[in-house]
Amino acid sequence: MARWTADAMADQAGRLALVTGANTGIGYEAALQLAHKGAQVLLGCRDEQRAQQAIQRIQVEAPKGAVEWLPLDLADLASVAAAAAQLRAAHQQLDLLICNAGVMVPPAGRTADGFELQFGINHLGHFALVLQVLPLLQSATAARVVAVSSGAALFGRMVFDDLNFERRGYQPWAAYGQSKLANLLFIQALARRLKRAGSSVVACAAHPGVTATELQRHSPNMQNMPAWLAMPAPQGALPSLRAATDPAVEPLDYFGPDGLLQMRGYPKRVPWPSGAKHQAIADQLWEQSLRSCDLADPLVMATP
Repeated sequence: MARWTADAMADQAGRLALVTGANTGIGYEAALQLAHKGAQVLLGCRDEQRAQQAIQRIQVEAPKGAVEWLPLDLADLASVAAAAAQLRAAHQQLDLLICNAGVMVPPAGRTADGFELQFGINHLGHFALVLQVLPLLQSATAARVVAVSSGAALFGRMVFDDLNFERRGYQPWAAYGQSKLANLLFIQALARRLKRAGSSVVACAAHPGVTATELQRHSPNMQNMPAWLAMPAPQGALPSLRAATDPAVEPLDYFGPDGLLQMRGYPKRVPWPSGAKHQAIADQLWEQSLRSCDLADPLVMATP
């Protein structure tokens, strides 16, 4: 089978896409390629200056697309709610949401709402965003939600009585793995609820393998990975783009690199980590996330 690249993407004219964390790394590359194919792209970023710099670069390289900044700080649920409200006020539908933004192994910290930084940004911020823009996604003909996870989900473990690492003490890699597993559990729970609701919205996921980006700024050893190991950002963005645009994508598809241990290569469907398959754990995370974000459930599951 031929390797999937951005050249395989269909025309995206008439589609509205929101990419979080799109001012740098694979988020920027995904936004660039979507704009290159004619989409209207919103960059969901908290830093206006960096967002505007990214917009200028995209406009030069992809003049077919329209690109705008959507103020969004995933570490602050009030900012997430404001971004969702702005989006609902300005648009009738949303065709694509790539939940890309994240942090990896930062020093111990808390979000504005008191959650451990990685769990709060990587999972809860995106959880709150998706649920609050769901009416716009459901208004589109063939909308997609793509969660960008990580190979770290393989060692992730949900510790529901200590999600914020208060009892255990902060463990950067354990917290990162937990947040990336949470991304997949969220997509699993979301896809089941969408199906029961009769929704056409497709929830799927991707991971970029080993890609050299600013995400590794808190891990010097990873920042210095050789080029033969770490892919450049344009290639690392391909799994997200395939999940977002391939017409054959189905709910719960998961894309990662096709090389050894899914570390590098070109996007293909990959198996879900065993820890992400447990429905009871996904449902528990869903309910706890609703409480943490103080949100009503827009997709209450009926009894089968």
